[in-house]
Amino acid sequence: MVDIQSSRKDSETSVDWRGKPCMPNKHGGMRAAFFVLGIQAFEIMAIAAVGNNLITYVFNEMHFSLSKSANIVTNFVGTIFLLSLLGGFLSDSYLGSFWTMLIFGFVELSGFMLLSVQAHLPQLRPPSCSMTSPEEHCEEAKGFKATVFFVALYLVALGSGCLKPNMISHGADQFRKDDPVQSKKLSTYFNTAYFSFCVGELIALTLLIWVQTRSGMDVGFGVSAGAMAVGLGIMIAGAVFYRNKRPQGSIFTPIARVLVAAFSKRKQICPSSSEPHAGPCRFLDKACLKSEDDGSNTKESQWKLCTASEVEQVKILISVVPIFACTIIFNTILAQLQTFSVQQGSGMDTKVSDSFHVPPASLQAIPYIMLIALVPIYETCFVPLARKFTGTGTGITPLQRIGVGLFMVTFSMVAAAVIEKKRRETYVESNELLSIFWIAPQFLIFGVSEMFTAVGLIEHFYKQSLAGMQSFLTAMTYCSYSFGFFLSSLLVSLVNKITATSSTDGWLSDNDLNKDRLDLFYWLLAALSLVNFFIYLLCSNWYSTSSTSPSPSTSTEDDDSHTGFASSKHVRAEEIL
Repeated sequence: MVDIQSSRKDSETSVDWRGKPCMPNKHGGMRAAFFVLGIQAFEIMAIAAVGNNLITYVFNEMHFSLSKSANIVTNFVGTIFLLSLLGGFLSDSYLGSFWTMLIFGFVELSGFMLLSVQAHLPQLRPPSCSMTSPEEHCEEAKGFKATVFFVALYLVALGSGCLKPNMISHGADQFRKDDPVQSKKLSTYFNTAYFSFCVGELIALTLLIWVQTRSGMDVGFGVSAGAMAVGLGIMIAGAVFYRNKRPQGSIFTPIARVLVAAFSKRKQICPSSSEPHAGPCRFLDKACLKSEDDGSNTKESQWKLCTASEVEQVKILISVVPIFACTIIFNTILAQLQTFSVQQGSGMDTKVSDSFHVPPASLQAIPYIMLIALVPIYETCFVPLARKFTGTGTGITPLQRIGVGLFMVTFSMVAAAVIEKKRRETYVESNELLSIFWIAPQFLIFGVSEMFTAVGLIEHFYKQSLAGMQSFLTAMTYCSYSFGFFLSSLLVSLVNKITATSSTDGWLSDNDLNKDRLDLFYWLLAALSLVNFFIYLLCSNWYSTSSTSPSPSTSTEDDDSHTGFASSKHVRAEEIL
């Protein structure tokens, strides 16, 4: 029999920056995690200042149409999160999280610097022109000008995408899973990481966007480059304190071996296949069985006989896919708040006083102002109170936390649709501008729902991961953002095509929101979100019922028994071998 716990512990042995085994009193813990939280705050500060106001720059300075500008932004953000899979793969397989962050952090910094140069030099931009003026025909950026812009933009996307999953997983790696005390601190770390994210977003959406508005986008992009440089400095300063996981080699090779071995033995009977805790992926257990026709002690090929941990790895990947898929619509809604809602604010009264106007992109700071206060309250008040009723160390399980967020986000789009209809009618009927603060509720509701969904998803995926999978599974949570933003681009195109008639244009086909029907598009997203929530209930119920309670010997990892397959799979694999 293979001692799975021992082999798993050995594979998780961490080293310091010199490659020597870590010492518990010197490496890891919250002290090391604070350095990771530092780069996370400054990186999100830099990228948020660019991404959340990018549509204004693309529309007003590069002269792309409104719908095309929205798609450029959503494709950019979608690419960032899609590339997180590359960052997770490189980290787990070859580079390790620290070196992946260092390399791609400098790639992202170079992209910010090139964006600043492009925004500063007039010869790299089309001639100045008002896109909202019917008398002017603005020249869209093309050729070399567009090439420089997109190269800079996607250098930022490559760097940020490969950096994001490793910041979360590297911070979480500072807490040892085999230590019950440190294991329980993981949930606190994830909440603290979200708090750090909120602080970075708040500064970006207030101070940095204000700088962009007052001093120009070239200065704004330059400030983003400075913030990124500071973050990299903080990360490097903590190198002597980090616990670093060794790269495990390609994670795809063992996955392929399990699938090939299970298929080749598909007709072989699994001794425990009739047991109720076998789960829907029990056919993969056959990859652990010795061939029936092999009476000798000859060692089988790795492509015919796999280890229990390799089978468990594949089961985990398969089991998290439905949960991952249910968060895509959630992130499609996020895409609207960074694109159309910013333009929605541009068509409202932004004046607070005679000398101060609210930049529309800064409205996205409203939820983060609230969340900076709400996240500590959640951690210090809600979690201990909920723990008394549920018996769960984190108050509610990550799956329950995701569900709360997916339900709440529907009302963000309901609020957006109601206010957009009121804004449009007020302007068309009386030529008056509604105050920009009317659209605050849609940002507030989304912010609270994101606190539940985003943190719950990352915590759930990380806790289900094995050694060599932490960064990749964390990257999958970011990949949900990618699919959500790409789906947004697809929905915009489809809605325009389907709603266009011979006499009228589509809902979002004009550059003027007073002529478009953005409110109807918001109602469509609200309906899709509600349907998605009920699908999630089915998926999470399947996920919960596909695993059973762990044996006493494997129940020390606090919440794993509440959130998925992890504990029961250890028992399964031992029985098979």
